[in-house]
Amino acid sequence: MKDKVAVVTGGSGVLCSAMAEHLAQHGYKVAILSRSIEKGQRVADRITERGGTALALSVDVLNKEALQEAHRTILDQFGPCDLLINGAGGNHPGGTTSQSYFEPAQLEDESQSFFDLDFDGVKYVFDLNFLGTFLPSQIFGRDMVNRKGCQIINISSMSAYAPLTKISAYSAAKAAVSNFTQWLAVHFSKVGIRVNAIAPGFFITHQNRALLTNDDGSLTERGQAIIDHTPMGEFGKAEDLISTLDWLRDDRSSFITGVVVPVDGGFMAFHGV
Repeated sequence: MKDKVAVVTGGSGVLCSAMAEHLAQHGYKVAILSRSIEKGQRVADRITERGGTALALSVDVLNKEALQEAHRTILDQFGPCDLLINGAGGNHPGGTTSQSYFEPAQLEDESQSFFDLDFDGVKYVFDLNFLGTFLPSQIFGRDMVNRKGCQIINISSMSAYAPLTKISAYSAAKAAVSNFTQWLAVHFSKVGIRVNAIAPGFFITHQNRALLTNDDGSLTERGQAIIDHTPMGEFGKAEDLISTLDWLRDDRSSFITGVVVPVDGGFMAFHGV
């Protein structure tokens, strides 16, 4: 993979930083895009300390002009993009209900029911996850047209297959990412760009740690419910995604496009009984 270029959005996060570091170990020049230059630079430093080549850039994936500027910088320093990983995403309290099921008493109490969801919060979640995949694909996909071995790998979610309780906006946005993956795979099929997605099961990240675990390391009620419905009985580790990443990016999978691959410890196969 020497001299190939990978662009990883959300590259400072737990899952995507592991992907970025792995790609660098296999010869990719890696551009790490994240809103926090400090966090992105820490990942880039780890890569360069191990002999790899990396560049950290502060980029909001919803800012097309910033993406275009990052694209110009990457072209100048590394060359055209061969692999884009669309890993930027997340949730927002304004798009999350307090309870799994609506009860009439919520019309009067202080909890956040469906009727209280904040428009701006819901819009932020949808924009970040869907448009934050759409826009980088526009900017960096242009590099890939009619170049052999280029591809886009999106990051979807378990909630794209069946929505999880409370997180309506996030579930809908990730379903859009999976649908867009299929659409783009067909659209780019004649110019040699493969488009696939990985749908992680439940992994402990910076964003969900407080939701899934207590301060003492024990599981919250939601965390325990997830483990109870994951046949392998544990949360995933970032390195559990690497084999799927390698399979999708490898030229030996050149006939695979438009798929969304679950990496979930059996969560999707289990129906609670």
